[in-house]
Amino acid sequence: MDALLAQVFTGVSAGAVLLLIALGLTLTFGQMGVINMAHGEFIMAGAYTAYVVSLVVASTELSLLIALPAGFVIGGLLGLALEASVLRWMYARPLDTLLVTYGVGLVLQQVARDVFGAPAKEVPAPGWLDGSIPILGYDFPLTRLFIIVLAGLCVAALLAVLRFTALGRQIRATVGNRDLAETIGISTRRTDRATFFIGSGLAGVAGVALTLLGSTGPNLGTSYIVQAFLVVVVGGIGHLKGTIVAALGIGLLQAFFAHALTGSVAQVIVFLAIVAFLQVRPQGILSVRTRSLA
Repeated sequence: MDALLAQVFTGVSAGAVLLLIALGLTLTFGQMGVINMAHGEFIMAGAYTAYVVSLVVASTELSLLIALPAGFVIGGLLGLALEASVLRWMYARPLDTLLVTYGVGLVLQQVARDVFGAPAKEVPAPGWLDGSIPILGYDFPLTRLFIIVLAGLCVAALLAVLRFTALGRQIRATVGNRDLAETIGISTRRTDRATFFIGSGLAGVAGVALTLLGSTGPNLGTSYIVQAFLVVVVGGIGHLKGTIVAALGIGLLQAFFAHALTGSVAQVIVFLAIVAFLQVRPQGILSVRTRSLA
């Protein structure tokens, strides 16, 4: 029972990390159709933001709380700059966005090496996240619990924005029918920029959270970006609820297979399971409901 509980917690915490990373892609890729390969570098920027904040802020206890909104702003500004300078011309050409953002990601990685150096940087965790909480005989690390709570808060905040704010209604209208949204007075350009700012800002928050699990380096985002895209595709492109289910499901599968086998073999098995699932249901767990006369 203890082993089962440990694997469930490991899977949920891994799923929470994937969910944090995939939330931004749900907007930029799932809703806007932009294949942003630089999303991983926005995660890296959030991690380096946490590192810089830890150097500037004297109190380790407050550095994480300051780094989270700072990482959101830094990631959002990078995404806003990318959208305003390059991607605004390529919304109808998703393959071109893939190539361009991949090149942008390489540039950002080199900038990080030039500024911070190639060696990985350690970000000290606040003291209030030291230790663990015993639950049903298993010690739950506070850092993992914090990431789970943070992922839940980000999901709740994103759902609230999309459902209950004017910006959320504008985003949903633009995604549903861009031309019709313009005819009723919605500025789709402003909506696109706001959407990219939010999606990229969530990547920055994910980067800050990842510093609690290990060191940060220029290649931090590349180890997560493929899994994040898989989460969005498996969940159903453009569906936030599907992304949540897919992230937790993939995290649990990886945890149980890694416990029985090795980590690398577990990743291969999970990838094959995803391929098999998409062969049966290519639209993902949830699909867009449409009305058709055909």
